[in-house]
Amino acid sequence: MKVGLFIPCIVNELYGDVAMSTLELLEKLDVDVEYPMAQTCCGQVSSTIGCKSDFGTLAERFLNIFKKYDYVVAPSSSCVAIVRENYEPFLKGKDGFEHLQTHTYELCEFLHDVLKITELNASFHHKIGVHNSCHGQRKLNLATPSERNLPENNKIKNLLNMVKGTEIVDINRPDECCGFGGVFAVLEDGVSSMMGDDRVMTHVNAGVEVITGVDMSCLMHMEGIAKRNKYPLKFMHISQILNGEVPNGTS
Repeated sequence: MKVGLFIPCIVNELYGDVAMSTLELLEKLDVDVEYPMAQTCCGQVSSTIGCKSDFGTLAERFLNIFKKYDYVVAPSSSCVAIVRENYEPFLKGKDGFEHLQTHTYELCEFLHDVLKITELNASFHHKIGVHNSCHGQRKLNLATPSERNLPENNKIKNLLNMVKGTEIVDINRPDECCGFGGVFAVLEDGVSSMMGDDRVMTHVNAGVEVITGVDMSCLMHMEGIAKRNKYPLKFMHISQILNGEVPNGTS
């Protein structure tokens, strides 16, 4: 199995440590990983704001770079959702697209559904709050949306429970949006900030010490709000916890 590692723009530019945690975690699990240096943006922003021509160009570039791999794995649910759901009008019928569409996975989804891991050599002794990002929950089925009134199945929590010492804190409204939404945070900054503050305070009131999730964009949004308001919270991408790392400033 040869895996192509796709690193989203925000992670590449601002959170290189998350990229390294993802790579290290996959390698610890004996996955043959390759990072294609020619990769660029998946086109999510272009798609969101309606720049169809630019998006189509980026989609075709993504296909040409990643179609040779057995799987593509990314530490982001929103980018993976773009590949699966938004590329088809531009790439349908092109060589390798059907395989790319069905074999591009978010990191937790890949560990849970493809590798089907049952244990991790990691420990984490902090109270964790899980942020279920919208794309991950409602596009990739990483967790059961509350409106479906079904028994909870959360792949992120299932993986976290393999980490020694983990204490996952239940919060109210566990699938509520943090308010980031990419361009939404720019065009509707007031609403976005209020939604983010409400989401962060839910974790604070529940006694959470570290908020984790699969999308650094959501975590970045909430971390900015927490720092501005001096809320006592740390933020870590799920890859860092599963890789056995600790929050900054702790031991």
